[in-house]
Amino acid sequence: MTNSSILIPPYGGRLVNLLVAPEEVEELKAYASRLPSLQLSERAVCDLELLAVGGFSPLDRFMGREDHQRVLDEMRLASGHIFPIPVTLPVSPEVDLHLDQDVALRDAKNELLAVMTVEEIYEWELQEVAAKVFGTLDLRHPLVAEMHRWGKLNVSGRLRVLQLPKHYDFRELRLTPEQTRARLEALGRCNVVAFQTRNPLHRVHEELTKRAIEEVDGVLLLHPVVGMTRPGDVDHYTRVRTYMALAARYYEPDRILLALLPLAMRLAGPREALWHAVIRRNYGANYLIVGRDHAGPGNDSQGRPFYGPYDAQEMVARYSEELGVRMIPFRTFVYLPDEGRYEEISRVPAGVRTAAISGTQVRDEYLNNGKKLPSWFTRPEVAEILAESYPPRHKQGVCVWFTGLSGAGKSTTAEVLTVLLQEHGRQVTLLDGDVVRTHLSKGLGFSREDRDTNIRRIGFVASEIVRHGGVVLCAAVSPYRATRNDVRNMVGQDHFVEVFVDTPLEVCEQRDTKGLYARARRGEIKGFTGIDDPYEPPENPEIVLDTLTHTPEENARLILDYLIARGFVRPQPSCIEDVSAAERDDGRRQGGLV
Repeated sequence: MTNSSILIPPYGGRLVNLLVAPEEVEELKAYASRLPSLQLSERAVCDLELLAVGGFSPLDRFMGREDHQRVLDEMRLASGHIFPIPVTLPVSPEVDLHLDQDVALRDAKNELLAVMTVEEIYEWELQEVAAKVFGTLDLRHPLVAEMHRWGKLNVSGRLRVLQLPKHYDFRELRLTPEQTRARLEALGRCNVVAFQTRNPLHRVHEELTKRAIEEVDGVLLLHPVVGMTRPGDVDHYTRVRTYMALAARYYEPDRILLALLPLAMRLAGPREALWHAVIRRNYGANYLIVGRDHAGPGNDSQGRPFYGPYDAQEMVARYSEELGVRMIPFRTFVYLPDEGRYEEISRVPAGVRTAAISGTQVRDEYLNNGKKLPSWFTRPEVAEILAESYPPRHKQGVCVWFTGLSGAGKSTTAEVLTVLLQEHGRQVTLLDGDVVRTHLSKGLGFSREDRDTNIRRIGFVASEIVRHGGVVLCAAVSPYRATRNDVRNMVGQDHFVEVFVDTPLEVCEQRDTKGLYARARRGEIKGFTGIDDPYEPPENPEIVLDTLTHTPEENARLILDYLIARGFVRPQPSCIEDVSAAERDDGRRQGGLV
């Protein structure tokens, strides 16, 4: 970049660059091989990448205490620059770290990414961060639940980055802020409109973005998030293929730049929208399209949205002048079938025929039923890609998570449900808590930490089964709400069914053939759920089972009916009379009888 750049300068005046010079890499690698290591989470790896290339400029490290506290309280760094989201590196107190120590930062595959000089180690408060950043302590918020497994200390210090995380997909689209700015400047327009997205784009998005760049005589920076998004979102491989098809066929080549953003979203609503504006300024944009409920995580445990529909737009508009990034609101458009075009709903005269499809309809009426979206709503190329990647609902994965006290009847009901699901043509995996401890979690004890580890291991396996289209039934006490909600987010909200087996403690004790409750009462077993360790019942489970007045089979059929209603299981005819005459004739014809 030169001083004559026609683009807005990066936030803070310059792009941070933490990558060491190529000639220093081998020497630093040799040095790092002798250092103690910290293995970074997926979230921390995403954060490190954006720190390294300047996406979070002027921030140049995981936040120290002063930056962290001011971000919580004022949405600013200690320098005074706007920065609404804490970017920290949490570690467990058990990790042996001390000040002025160098430590190697590695990813999950043990790849060396950076060397950090430890300059600060400080405590942080989960409830304070949750309340100030997310505005809630509700465990249905994905990050509030996730934070319960973060280490209780934050560590900060100088970073020397040897290499960025390795990405083998869409490499030509993975542009750093510097590379993005160079491409945008070559297009020759002063104004750049950034569009933040974690979803496939439909015709209405295309219309909005085209109008936005026309209004300011600018270029569109189509900048989808490909790091960590909302659990259950369409995978980024599918999404990026749709973006590429749209960019190549339906935009003028000198009016669009498609680049990928390896961001780990926090789903913090208004604060996150402002964060997105800071990041997009670093990538060269001076406008940001902000949608309704921008970066929202969905509904809370009471079924209400976490944030108001326009809170994010108001937040970005409030800081727009200081930040240098103007907010373009996502307007509501409808299709006019008689005219074959889209229009803002506020400009449509009364009585004019309109058409629209909601996000719920897209998912439930079209994709989940194997129906292609209409061409007026989605470009044919996009519809084809989504159809390939989105099987009908009855072929999608789902996790049924049984929770309740020991002896409540979880495993018995799950075993019956397994048979019923197989009868209906679904392949089922049953992950029983006792069996899992014998194999997957052998060696773990019953401390809170070990219990959480056991449940998250079950959740990880369940999420992989669901991702590949399978049905998994998990029967484990899983006593803690935060951990269960963390698992819900691993699996994805739309594919997770929490079943609370609500059996009173005294009944569970009566049913206890192993004598565990009696031993716990005598003090022979410590930390036993329901006796001297709490069980936290779900606040709003999808299903509550009564095992006193209903048999395991009745309860299993209740769950089956729920899964059929949700579309995860296809109903089947109970007798020949349920089959239509046309279907009977077709069957006889195929059998050579007619």
